Amino acid sequence: MDRKNNFSAYAAVLLFYILKTSICFGQQTPTFSEYNYNPFIINSAYAGLTPDTELSISNSGYFNQFEGSPRSFSFSGHGALSRGKMGVGAGIIRDEIGVTTSTNFFGAYSYKIFFDLKNGRPYWQHYTAGVLSFGITAGLQQYQDNLLELGITNDPLFSENINATIPTVGLSFLFNYATFYLGVSTPNVIGESLASNNNLNLVNPYYGYFGYRFFNNPYQEIMIKPNVLLKYEEGAPLQADINVALSFKNKFEIGTGYRTKSSLIFLAGVYLFKNARFIYNYNAANNDSPLGNAHGFILSYQFGNGYRID
Repeated sequence: MDRKNNFSAYAAVLLFYILKTSICFGQQTPTFSEYNYNPFIINSAYAGLTPDTELSISNSGYFNQFEGSPRSFSFSGHGALSRGKMGVGAGIIRDEIGVTTSTNFFGAYSYKIFFDLKNGRPYWQHYTAGVLSFGITAGLQQYQDNLLELGITNDPLFSENINATIPTVGLSFLFNYATFYLGVSTPNVIGESLASNNNLNLVNPYYGYFGYRFFNNPYQEIMIKPNVLLKYEEGAPLQADINVALSFKNKFEIGTGYRTKSSLIFLAGVYLFKNARFIYNYNAANNDSPLGNAHGFILSYQFGNGYRID
């Protein structure tokens, strides 16, 4: 086995041990582009918050440096019902890491309470009233561990492949205002209690995120958007994504971010024909990470008036 294959096998085994204690619904470490440009993926209370129905597709890691490194793909959509008071949505998320594959299917529902807050957004954005939203998801996770491919002998942990079907139920909360927002979510409150395989040890993560929108500046056509995502799960250190992006009239934007003890993230995006948005991101891993650098993108389409008012 050559040096590259040795490194790939080492990384796969390392990642297996990491996942063994942190199997969960959804992406294990949401990327900067993912949760900032499609919050619905980690927070079902976001369903129906956009002015019109929105569809998003994303991937990350498909051009990574070595075999077995993390890859993720997602497709989701959500929209509003009953004059915006309720939201519904659905999605699929597929994660691959080493010999492990996790595919999640979920549906979501949200209920909103609106507040008569007069502080609007810039003239080039659709106005969104202050809203308190509650969300719930129900889904199914298909989990596969092809451990025999690793060729590890004399270790009972690797003596057979693992296949499991895991029902999931998630809860979320979101408060949105013209200038700031904050949300809390947990994707699987029932853990492994209904899993088809008793050998799993599921850890339920908790997400908290908040951000601010600076647009009352001398340049009325620019919005600056700092934000933070926190992720906590039992047995693991608190993870934080600290990011900032700059948008020019929802026509194009650039941004950067830092994930604690992991990587730097850079992004650039463009809005096409008002209704479509394409964001590219590059994840530059630090020297201590075995995962390597990664490219990713998210493409979103919003019906109706789209993302801005010209």
